[in-house]
Parts: sequence; structure tokens; C-alpha cells
Amino acid sequence: MSRKHILCMMTSVMALVAGGTTAAVAADADRSGGPTVVLGGPKARATERVFFGDLHLHTAFSFDAYLFKTTANPDDAYGFAQGKPLKGPNGGVSTIDRPLDFLAVTDHSENMGVMAASGDPTSPLYETPLAKAARDPDPTVSGGAFRSIITAAKEGRIASLFDPAVSKKVVEDSWSREIEAANRNYHPGKFTTLIAYEWSSMPETKNLHRNVIFRGATAPLPFTSIDSGRPEDLWNWLEGLRGQGFQVLAIPHNSNMSDGAMFDSVDSDGKPLTADYAARRRRNEPVTEITQIKGQSETNPILSPNDEFADFEVVNERVGSGIKETKFHGSYVRDAYRAGLTMQESQGFDPYKFGVVGASDSHAALTPTRPDKYHGAHGMMDALPSLRLDCTFCKGANDTRRFGNMGLTAVWARENTREDIWDGIARKETYATSGPRMKVRFFGGWNLAGVTPGKGEWVEAGYRQGVPMGADLPRQAGKRPEFVVWAVKDPDGANLDRVQIVKVWSRNGKNDEQVIDVAWSGDRKKDAKTGKVASVGNTVDVKNASYSNTIGAVELKGRWSDPHFDAKAPAAYYVRVLEIPTPRWSTYDAKVTGKPIPDGLPAAVQQRAYTSPIWYDVPGV
Repeated sequence: MSRKHILCMMTSVMALVAGGTTAAVAADADRSGGPTVVLGGPKARATERVFFGDLHLHTAFSFDAYLFKTTANPDDAYGFAQGKPLKGPNGGVSTIDRPLDFLAVTDHSENMGVMAASGDPTSPLYETPLAKAARDPDPTVSGGAFRSIITAAKEGRIASLFDPAVSKKVVEDSWSREIEAANRNYHPGKFTTLIAYEWSSMPETKNLHRNVIFRGATAPLPFTSIDSGRPEDLWNWLEGLRGQGFQVLAIPHNSNMSDGAMFDSVDSDGKPLTADYAARRRRNEPVTEITQIKGQSETNPILSPNDEFADFEVVNERVGSGIKETKFHGSYVRDAYRAGLTMQESQGFDPYKFGVVGASDSHAALTPTRPDKYHGAHGMMDALPSLRLDCTFCKGANDTRRFGNMGLTAVWARENTREDIWDGIARKETYATSGPRMKVRFFGGWNLAGVTPGKGEWVEAGYRQGVPMGADLPRQAGKRPEFVVWAVKDPDGANLDRVQIVKVWSRNGKNDEQVIDVAWSGDRKKDAKTGKVASVGNTVDVKNASYSNTIGAVELKGRWSDPHFDAKAPAAYYVRVLEIPTPRWSTYDAKVTGKPIPDGLPAAVQQRAYTSPIWYDVPGV
């Protein structure tokens, strides 16, 4: 037995003697090959606070953002996140409504900073065709250059776009500047910056991108999709870095644009997944991005026809091309949970046991999560309301009218520091929102008697008697699991409609899902036949792009015990919190421009939050 396993077992025993459940969480993380983050006991855990931030944002150092006429650098992005004004490509000045707690600037690693450097007349790149296209004042021309780069990535030619001897030095300098900007803007306890980048593999335009997030104050030159477009090779690199003392993880994003490739049943060589693959994936990718501007990746109406709230900000096109998605299995988080549980049941491993985070993927250096202050996310391509509503620059690319003003990551952590934020992500005690900053707590256990959400020392009791979001239920025979959930509205946002628990499970090789309303506003009752709660109503005034908080609730609390629990069926449970209907960003744009809302776009949406799951594994597997 390795020293690591011995230490983990000792830690587990000591925590169990103390009466906490932290040990079970830490031990399972070690078995899975994932990060082992050992925290204090229930009393210490109860002091954790929730911090909101963006784990995916681009500046002019990204080739596409620069082609979209974004000129802001990483310092500008960190400044905006802290409340400083930022001039956008449309000439207007934007400010964030409330500063973020943390931000990771994730510029594309491929040719990082090269497009921006090509605008320097003294650069040998200045007269290249791409550089000339980038300088053209007509966004249609620079947009064409963007699509040519996407095509090169699809065909594996992205390395040949620039002279390697010149681009290598630019990339090295740009990465150094990224690190310097992150360290310069890091203010422990007040604002956290995370050194990061985006690995941008896109075979056949299928999105396999990952954001690579470091815990410390330095990082080596990025591993890029030019080095390899295989996720397994990225994991090799990450594992090698950990051997050198770096703490680092990767976060997949926009699985909804992967055409079934992100959560496939085979590896990059087309071979069936194995226990080793599952352990490596969980070790390197503890969380996945579930919501962002280019659509949510929770589920799709095609996959979840009985989920009345599945049709939210759905984007069924591949990134940058407008090619329609044809494969939905393997592209969404809930479906991945289902498939993973079936593998757990039949083969004893689950590669898709990940938590969730949210992000913007803004390519304008600013996080656009307020629908009434939406400033686009792709530079001059969608910086003005008229450009967005008319989809002026959508030809040959995505219909950006389908994009949402999303999203944010919420992390439960002790302090607003790199170490605590990164550790919270690594242990999956996270949830995602489509933009609002509602607070959500979620615990599961076998005996949560006395754990009353919102009352007394209930959070401490929740940690003592159960486990939080992102953790495993310790195995226990003869009982069925209980869950408690607490949600409070964004103080500057809409009231809450309802809180739901989404259950997914596998039995005898078949997986399924169920959405359960566990708490809701008003005096509505569940329908005796369907088990569903009626609509909360709709106060949206479309003409004036406004709504009223005369319906809904400020706080919702719920308790639920699974009446159909099967001890032989592995399962996962996560929470979804829905706000009351509010105007979509396109409705605000319609009011400003006097134009009609484009056909097919909803006038109102229900913004939401999604938690990381709590899992139950089959005993003995």
C-alpha cells in the first residue's frame, strides 16, 4: 500500500472518530484518483461562504477576440471584474453591476497573443493575409478570417497559420504577461485571480475545449491543441506537472457543441472506456462547465422530453460554423451522468462523476451576466443592440441571437484566496448559475433528522450528519437517502419560483431520470396525477421590458426522501433552482431599438442555478 493511501486512511479514521463526514469525502476522492482536499470538521465547514466568479473569459490575446475587434488585455479584464470601467469595441464604456469575487482569464493557448502582435507595423507578421484581414475595419472581413482559422483547426492546420519561429517568441511573451497580470491583480481576501488558459481542440469542428486552471502563482508554458488535440495527452501533461509540484485541473466546456464527442462511450482511439480512463478523467477534470453564453449544457428537450424546463437557452450548432448538431447523447451533462451510472453498475467505474461550474466565455474581456445591461460577448460582432437583433454578422457562423447572457460559478470556501477557491472547485462543492447570484445549499444523508434548512446551526448539522454537493453518500444498508436544500434569491434579482431535485439512476443496464419539485412559492399544490407544480405565473411586461417581484419567494427551503430508492441502483441527485420569469436580453434590446423580438426567441426566460450532484454508488462495486 502506498504512503498516500496510508495517510488517506489515517485521515479518514481520525475524522470519523471526531464524528464528521469529511473523511468519507476525502477517502472517496482518493479512490477515484481525484484531488484529496481534507478540510476541518463540521463546525469549521459551516463557516464557509459562497463566492461568485467567472472561470472562462478572453481578451485580445485570443486570436478570435482580436479578430472581433476586442482590444482589452488581461489587466483590463481583471480591472473590469473588480468594478473598473472598460471601453468596449463599440466605443461605449461598460461597468459591471457588482464586482466578481474571482476571475480566470482563459485566452486560447494556440498562437496566444500572435494576432494582437500582428497589428504592430514592426512585426514580421504585419503583412500576412490574416493580419491584413484583422486590421480591416469591416467586421465581415475579420469574421471571414475567424472562420478560416476555425477551418484550419478542423483540418489540423492551425500550426501552419504563422511562422513558428516568430509565433513561438510571441506566445512565450504573451503567457508571461498573462501570469504577471494575474499576480498583479490578485488581492487575497478581496479578489482572486487564477492563472489559466484554454486548450482548444476542435476535431471536425466538434468542441472538445478545456480550460486549464492553476492553483499557484506561476505556471509553465501551456500545452496546446497544436501539441495534441487528444484529451488523454492533455491529461498526461497535467499529471506530469503534478509530479513537478504544480496543482492544476481542467474544465471541459460547451459540451452542447461537441456533437456527442465530449461524453462519448469511447476514447480518442475509438476504444471502449476503461477503469483507468475513468480514474484519469476524474482526476484531471473534477468539474464541467454546465452553462455559458453559447448555450447551457445541462440537458436538451430531445433528451429530456418530460422536463418542462429543459428548453432553456438551447444552442444546437457547432462553435463558429453554424453546423447543426446531429448527436445529442454524449453532449449534455445530465445524459453523461446517466451513462456514467450505467457504466458504474455494469463495469464498476464512472468516468462522468463530475461537479458543475458556470462561466461566460466572453470574448470581449467583460462578463455580461445582466440581461438589462447586455453588451454582447464577441467584440464588434455583437456589441450593439441592432447588430445583435439583426444578427448582422451571423452569416456562415452561429446565430448569436440564440446565445444567453450567462453564467457564473459559485464556490463554497473558507476565504477568497487562490488556494480556497481552487480547492472548492477541486472537491466539487460548487454550483453554476445562468447569471444571478442566488445562494444555494444542498446536503444528503441517511439520517438528517434535526437538520432544518435555514434554522439554527443547520449547516453544521448538515456537514456532521450528511455530505454536501459534490460528495458521495457513505454506503449504508437498510435506509433510503434524505436531502435538504436551501435557496435564497439574488438580492438584486428576481424572486424564486421553485427548487427541484433532479435524480438520475441506472438499473439492469438501463438509465433514467426524474425531476421532482421539492419547494415552491405561494400556495400552489402538486398535481395528484402528474406530481408537478403549476406555473408560478408571469409578470413580464414585454413592451416595457420589465417585471415585478409580486410573485415568487425570497427564500425556499425543502426536504425530500427518495421514495423509490433502490440500493442496487447507482444514482446521482442534483438541485436546480428556478427564478420567476424575467425579460430575456433580446427583449431589452427590442425596447431600446424599437425593433420586434426576432421570431423564435422567447420574450421571457427563467434564470436558474444548478448544483453539483450528490452520488450513491452500489455497495460492493
